Amino acid sequence: MEKSDIARAITAAISVAASLDLPTDDAIVLQNSNKLALRLTPCTVFARVAPVGQEVAQFEIELAQRLTEAGGPVCPLEPRVDPRVYTRDGFTVTLWTYYEPVTPHVSPADYAKALERLHAGMREVDVPSPRFTDRIAEAEQIVANPDLSPELADTDRVFLSARLGSLRKAIEGRGAVEQLLHGEPWSGNVLSTKDGPLFIDLETCCRGPVEFDLAHAPEAVGEHYPNVDQGLLDECRQLVLAMLAAWRWELGDQFPNGRRFGEGFLRLLREGPPWPSFDAVTRRLDGR
Repeated sequence: MEKSDIARAITAAISVAASLDLPTDDAIVLQNSNKLALRLTPCTVFARVAPVGQEVAQFEIELAQRLTEAGGPVCPLEPRVDPRVYTRDGFTVTLWTYYEPVTPHVSPADYAKALERLHAGMREVDVPSPRFTDRIAEAEQIVANPDLSPELADTDRVFLSARLGSLRKAIEGRGAVEQLLHGEPWSGNVLSTKDGPLFIDLETCCRGPVEFDLAHAPEAVGEHYPNVDQGLLDECRQLVLAMLAAWRWELGDQFPNGRRFGEGFLRLLREGPPWPSFDAVTRRLDGR
């Protein structure tokens, strides 16, 4: 979310919490991407805020409830209020249980076990969702239409279009088993809590091979996840880079420093293997 919108988003979240009798006079920014993650105080609530129309928050709430009931490792909704989407001043606000971090990071082995449990739970509560190829199609549309990506150079447009098409064909050609996935289970969407790793941000769920999820997680996580197809994982990592590159060049993209990230993703695709995970790339481009 752009800096100019952050103050309004925080005000919207505080207003929603106050209207629900959750005492709130301050908000701490925990994470900022296309959505804003906040800790509201002193009520100690985890709030997620997004511009209206750029989220599927109701789907996320319903899926989180079902996964929580099934014992899946997901962050539960805030129990003191109705589990629904709230709107204020052009923003949607959802309220979740806040957990104090218990360790600086989740170990790759625990991360892999939690992701495996999440995948198992998603097989039990399977819901209608997009296929991962629908996300490829969205990226291809952005690249193909200069009106949607006016700052993308023609040479980059041709390169990115070819890479998205070839990766779609290669991954589908493997005929891997597909299931409901988180969609973006990178470390920024994993909470380290006293109850173990918990996943947040279920809005990106889609159907696809588990390697598509693993392409977002730290590289070491894939070493602990059972029966990984390394060739498919490498293709999925390339695909994620290509889709991210397309989205960062979209007109009106809300990701902070989006153009810089878009240039970085293109550069990595041209440099070739070894292919980094989404998590590693994000940390590298953030300077972490």
